[in-house]
Amino acid sequence: MGTMNKLRWAMDGGFWDLDISTPVTLEGEARAVPGHPLPLGVSRGTKLSRPKQTDFFQRFMFAPFLPSYSYSPASRSHSFNLQRCLAIPLSQDWFSMLQGQFNLHKFVSSFRKRRTLLQSSDSQSSSLIPAICACLRDKSLYALGIYSELSLTPQDTLVLSSDANGNDDTPPRRKAVLHHEFPDHNLTLEAASPSLFLDKSGNYWDVPLSLALDLASIPSSSGASYHFCMRHIAGLPKLFEGGDENHGKTIPATLLPGITLRHAISFKKNLEIWRSEAKKLKMVQPFDIFLSTPHVSASGIIGAVMTASHGDNSVASEVDDSQSTAAGFSYRSHALKSAVHADLFSSVSFMAQHGSFQKWFLDLTRFHVRLNFPSGRTFLSGATQLAHDFVNSQQPTNKALEAICPSATVSLQQQIVGPFSFRVDSGVIVGLNKQTNWYAHAHDPVFAIEYALQVLGSAKAIAWYSPKHREFMVELRFFET
Repeated sequence: MGTMNKLRWAMDGGFWDLDISTPVTLEGEARAVPGHPLPLGVSRGTKLSRPKQTDFFQRFMFAPFLPSYSYSPASRSHSFNLQRCLAIPLSQDWFSMLQGQFNLHKFVSSFRKRRTLLQSSDSQSSSLIPAICACLRDKSLYALGIYSELSLTPQDTLVLSSDANGNDDTPPRRKAVLHHEFPDHNLTLEAASPSLFLDKSGNYWDVPLSLALDLASIPSSSGASYHFCMRHIAGLPKLFEGGDENHGKTIPATLLPGITLRHAISFKKNLEIWRSEAKKLKMVQPFDIFLSTPHVSASGIIGAVMTASHGDNSVASEVDDSQSTAAGFSYRSHALKSAVHADLFSSVSFMAQHGSFQKWFLDLTRFHVRLNFPSGRTFLSGATQLAHDFVNSQQPTNKALEAICPSATVSLQQQIVGPFSFRVDSGVIVGLNKQTNWYAHAHDPVFAIEYALQVLGSAKAIAWYSPKHREFMVELRFFET
């Protein structure tokens, strides 16, 4: 639960590298590249690990396989995978699981090629069986992983995982995570080799070795929170499934070898504008108890973050900063290959819900919008320039106007019928073109169909698709509002 609390805090602020659901690996997760915020639609809510999700779908939803789809631009290959697992309960405090994956799309493509060759050679239909067997002997169709969770003490949990596929060129993925719960804090220690990261352009990067320490205060609805993270990266990142080439892609500066320390403190305030006092339907349980009260609310966060880095990441990040509009207070030493960066950040959220999610039709409509101001210095600089232009009766510059424009995230959810609802999450980019005309367009939308598991109070099975990343997954999530 410590990791999940950390993720919820990160979702509120949007300034930390999140765990992200992805079908490109058997583990089913990656991290956002530090400094590359992504829409919440692809980020993880409070949920089980991927192997436990698969086990839940098999046991309680009678799903023999869990499907997923992905497309790899580096290898230009499609993957439609079917996953299944085998639980191994070793003891009350030790739980292990074997997880397997079969690439159905690659099997069908391979079989069609063999069938075409057989037809061109006038072979008998009986030769189809050997062709199927030959296709099934292809090791690249399969992936196998082992997941083990050991409860050391009531406050300590150790998670070990390892998975590999049949490609000889792809090294196995290994990870060890230790969670410790303090009374008011959560501590996470993580070692992964390789570790998978996703940048804002949709490229996946494999870091040879990543070591991380994360300490976060338990989030509250209002009040102060703080977060400390230390990450060490060893080795030069490579494009995922790109072989020895990066195909012209530039490695994100924050993924280069080095050590990074980041510390932030923030203050959050929730404001309840309106909450319905109407009585709910008697003897009818809501499909989701957390979505059973119509309301209108708002929240705001303001905080400060300081980042210190040492190594190649601090030198290369100077180039990124010179090309970025976000420029906080920085100090760099080329001789020591070190850098320190500090800035303010803030965000404002608005939430509205209609309906109590009890009836079978049109009883849930939810809207959520969040405005992020990732750099206080950039915003103040732009506001000062605009004030100067206004006092001097000058035409505001595009740069000053864009500096005060926040990044936005919008989410809309609508009940379809019964426990089924449709949801779309998307970033929104607002800016000015050369003709000084305002424009706005959706960025990285994610579409989802959700099925509320009424018997569990607040849980749902969700099938989502990302057009930008060309990814599809079926997942299980809990207590996500």
